[in-house]
Amino acid sequence: MSSIGNIARELALATKKEEKKKLAETILNAAYEKGVYPWSINDLYIARGKKKFSGFTVPAINLRTMTYELARAIFRVAKKINAGTFIFEIAKSEMGYTDQIPAEFTSMCLAAAVKEGFSGPVFIQGDHFQLKAKNYNENPKKEIEGMKHLIAEAVRSGFYNIDVDSSTLVDLSKPTTKEEQLHNYSVCAEITKFIREIQPSGLDISVGGEIGEVGGKNSTPEELRVFMRGYSEMKGKDMLGISKISIQTGTSHGGVVLPDGTVAKVKLDFETLENLSKLARDEFGMAGAVQHGASTLSNDAFGKFPEVETAEVHLATQFQNLVYDNKHFPAPLRDKIYGWLKENLSGERKASQTEEQFIYKTRKKALGPFKKDIIELPPEAKTKIVEVIEKEFAFLFEKLKIKDTKDLVSKYLNPKPVRHNVKGDAIHVEMDGEGDD
Repeated sequence: MSSIGNIARELALATKKEEKKKLAETILNAAYEKGVYPWSINDLYIARGKKKFSGFTVPAINLRTMTYELARAIFRVAKKINAGTFIFEIAKSEMGYTDQIPAEFTSMCLAAAVKEGFSGPVFIQGDHFQLKAKNYNENPKKEIEGMKHLIAEAVRSGFYNIDVDSSTLVDLSKPTTKEEQLHNYSVCAEITKFIREIQPSGLDISVGGEIGEVGGKNSTPEELRVFMRGYSEMKGKDMLGISKISIQTGTSHGGVVLPDGTVAKVKLDFETLENLSKLARDEFGMAGAVQHGASTLSNDAFGKFPEVETAEVHLATQFQNLVYDNKHFPAPLRDKIYGWLKENLSGERKASQTEEQFIYKTRKKALGPFKKDIIELPPEAKTKIVEVIEKEFAFLFEKLKIKDTKDLVSKYLNPKPVRHNVKGDAIHVEMDGEGDD
């Protein structure tokens, strides 16, 4: 049998859906043999909502490129500090522009766990499973059905943590907060019901909601209460609801890019984050609030998240930046990618953007078209790039205080093998949209 790394590589480079599924099944079987299980973090979050423990923030890490190698780095860091509370995630939009279907993403993470000798639950999350307001307004049923199709495929692939982002449906032109949030909480409730219907027996998928779209105005206690009361009424009292709530506190996806292509420093509203996390726990039994768009914050910000009892923080763009901007990333390939952006995505360039701003905002969309080139980077270049990012993971895990959290995971979760008998077809995911961190 080929090594787990070779199988992962073969899967990542495969072009046929059925071939990917077969290789993914091989990796899943190998993971189960080693005691590695894709699982839900829900019961741990429910325990946090009951104030059984506190003092750390769960990092949810989006891996857009070099997924297998960077997942290995994460497991290495986690093993050194006995960490168990970290999540691998990919957004709906990222699946498209990075060319990673759910089965592939899960497999890369599980293969990395096996390779690094990690055992126990691995949390795979669908980040920003986002509905488009324009599509929803034109045909609500079709947009919701499309989301359900994506979720079904993701769940069959081991995504047992789903962040439903219907915050795009908030209408701030309405006269009352309830009317503003109506479509948001109604759709979130409907999708939660669907998730509960399809989740594997003996496993409660962790579902997250969102009250304010990232990049918009900061969230308020009134919005959280209105959303949760409406959501609870729509879903019914007997069905398990969401375990966390994403809010807006001043960040934006990818950061605010200055004309020279650097990222501006952002002032995060930690008071709002603290107040809404507390409200979420005290009044609704959730783990707390979730912070999106955080990876490009200044280093001194990360220690604040555990201090204000943030439940979860989403990290993505900075790891992509550390790949592209690394001195060991081959300059000819970088130039080729940037040339491709100028030729193929020029229509996305705003009149006010400098070339540096345009490249920074669009270069994520080259990760799919140049996936094979990046996978086939010289091993020594890959090693050097990973070393830099591994140090970043170590720094973040320390600041977020997840040391020794594997003991908590063992206490509250009891993972086991899950099999899906329903055959699911791979989905097409639109490549546009800003629903990632």
